[in-house]
Amino acid sequence: MADPGISIPVLEPYRREIGAVLTVVVAFVIARLVDRTFVARAKKATGETPHDERSQVTATRVRLVRRLVFAVILVIGFALALSQFEVARRLATGVLASSAALGLIVGFAARQTIANAVAGISLVITQPIRIGDLVTVEEETGVVEDVRLTYTFIRDDEGHRVIVPNERLAQTVIENHTIVDPRVNVKVSVWLPPGADSKRALELLEDQGNVEVSIAEVDKEGIRIDLSTWVATAAERGPTGARLRAESLERLHSEQLSSSVKSD
Repeated sequence: MADPGISIPVLEPYRREIGAVLTVVVAFVIARLVDRTFVARAKKATGETPHDERSQVTATRVRLVRRLVFAVILVIGFALALSQFEVARRLATGVLASSAALGLIVGFAARQTIANAVAGISLVITQPIRIGDLVTVEEETGVVEDVRLTYTFIRDDEGHRVIVPNERLAQTVIENHTIVDPRVNVKVSVWLPPGADSKRALELLEDQGNVEVSIAEVDKEGIRIDLSTWVATAAERGPTGARLRAESLERLHSEQLSSSVKSD
């Protein structure tokens, strides 16, 4: 029978490499376990009332914190793995000896990234926007999908993702449509040609449930009729606008009232 201890001298030349790999693996496993704990905590906090204001605040903060913790654990793991090699230790000693100059160089080179990261932390703490909010930033309107360390992701009405650097968000005016009231007002505009029967059009369009209809503008190009209704969350804004648009076209066409419909 083979001696079980024979594997020790065989692996001895690779002791540091094996230790480094195990250190990285353990760090990754710990990071994943901590990340799953954060995810479970977020689901528990937002599960019962996903559109509640406190749930939105919790979800926004937990996402950033879990990413920061995940990154920190991995950085520590890689640092411990590299510290097992003499070359890496000597390099680290030299780097620390010139830390002031290195700090200036790295700070200057990564100024934009650092500024975005600081702005991201500030956004999560102050909460001018939260995940699920309907916001307008520099004429771009959409729902906040994610607030990351350096960038914020916003999905517009056409389904496109608008990616905004956090430093830019911190420096510009943000119109948050749902920070006080989660309900969202949905509007579409119906244009009738000049001389069209606006009274009949109003009668047709008013018969659509909880929809407010009014003549908003009359000029040489025609008559603009506004329709508006309220939905419970920003996620319902797009489908409701599409439905209201389609129903309005169908009703007007059924009475041979030509029109063009656009959403505001």
